Amino acid sequence: MRNDSPFHRPMASRPISRRDFLWQSGGGLGGLALAAMLGQDRALAADGAGPASRPLHHPAKAKRVVQFFMAGAASHIDLFDFKPELIKRHGQPSDFGEPVEAFQNGLGPWLRPVWDFKPYGQSGKMLSDIVAPLGAVVDDLAFVHNMVGKSGVHSAATLLQSTGFQLPGFPGAGCWVSYGLGSLNDNLPTFVVLPDHRGFASNGVKNWDSAFLPSQHSGTIIFPGTDTPIADLHPHPSGKYITPPGEAAAHRLMADLNRQHAGSRAGDQRLDARIRSYELAARMQLAAPEALDLKSEPAHVLKHYGLEGGPQAWPKEITAAEETFHFAQKCLAARRLLERGVRFVQIWSGNDNSFPRRNWDSHEDVQRDHGPLALGMARGAAAFIQDLKQRGLLDDTIILWTTEFGRMPSSQGGKGRDHNPYVFTNWLCGGGIKGGITHGESDVWGYKPLDRSKPTHVYDIHATILHLLGLDHTKLTFRHNGIDRRLTDVHGHVLKPLLA
Repeated sequence: MRNDSPFHRPMASRPISRRDFLWQSGGGLGGLALAAMLGQDRALAADGAGPASRPLHHPAKAKRVVQFFMAGAASHIDLFDFKPELIKRHGQPSDFGEPVEAFQNGLGPWLRPVWDFKPYGQSGKMLSDIVAPLGAVVDDLAFVHNMVGKSGVHSAATLLQSTGFQLPGFPGAGCWVSYGLGSLNDNLPTFVVLPDHRGFASNGVKNWDSAFLPSQHSGTIIFPGTDTPIADLHPHPSGKYITPPGEAAAHRLMADLNRQHAGSRAGDQRLDARIRSYELAARMQLAAPEALDLKSEPAHVLKHYGLEGGPQAWPKEITAAEETFHFAQKCLAARRLLERGVRFVQIWSGNDNSFPRRNWDSHEDVQRDHGPLALGMARGAAAFIQDLKQRGLLDDTIILWTTEFGRMPSSQGGKGRDHNPYVFTNWLCGGGIKGGITHGESDVWGYKPLDRSKPTHVYDIHATILHLLGLDHTKLTFRHNGIDRRLTDVHGHVLKPLLA
């Protein structure tokens, strides 16, 4: 099958590769310096690199994306999707009208929403009390209540939402955006990942790895507020024996080895990616510390995010104040990165396999586990949206809130909820999204879509985001193992009711 994508060009028609240009220009540090001076991401077209000079498929409404990912599966019916029938039937035996395959047999009596709901904004959107801070920006949000998944297993479901595939080995959404649009800056990564401060969620780096795309499109991991937000950016303090002449000699040797390596491996893109990594690391040594210096923000901004007190000695028991601090810290770091040209920022809440729960996988007690996480997320996200809006950044920045699946309307062990891949909620705002609306409904229980013939899939969310970025999801492809791969696989429709 021929690829008619403007992102696919026959080998014979491609310009000189980045690697050849570097080596023909002197190689080593000289080549790297020359490439940097030329603004290489724009001046040199690399094999499969997706530079910023490539044309868009249509005019874009957005330039950047922020993805909030609630790891462990946030409960739609306790946060955003109000179900009065569950209040009426609370404690009664659950009856779904069909056989139900539950992950841990969590098919106890109906469980009412853990928190009360109230209307907010001109839209009158019903929100749970635990996410009440989002009421201040609810008219900017578009809710999608008929999301469906394909698996009730965390690892597969998380990969599906982050990469569009249930199996590992496929690029994250941020990798595709980096490949399709290129960089907006010379000194910082195009795709940045801000994990939960306690560690990674299910699958770890597989959620943002570039897989078969060139390696430079992988997400760069940053832990804001720590002594070393970016690992290995500077020499270890114990390396006092490293001198400038010695480091320069090591660079010359490495350049010579790279030149020999490239000469014997024509067409191998991995060296190009390695060179790009070294170049970016060198530039980040200057740019990243300034970008991540949250203390340089004015006092009123720190107060707006709830960061004016700085980190505290939190009690052993998880608290909403702790969650607010850490989530808001990531949000403020994200805003500073967006201002400096980062295209895609992924913010994670919740880590894997922790107990007591430090994620959204609330099998035992929704109130205990969701409470601090949800309130901290709502405070940080609301502050972030308001901050972007007043700076004019929300107009061309898309925000997506997601999780791997929802939770069941029946109870598990009295206070918890089991996995529900059959329906859950996403919300979006900014960057060409119509605010104050709801698209799609779940049924009276919040168990499955109300209209089971027209569910919304992650492919539709991804297609819509790419559309707003000026990319046709059917044309953003990469040839791999004889297949024209794309983020949306063979699926996906732009959700036109969400478009402003």
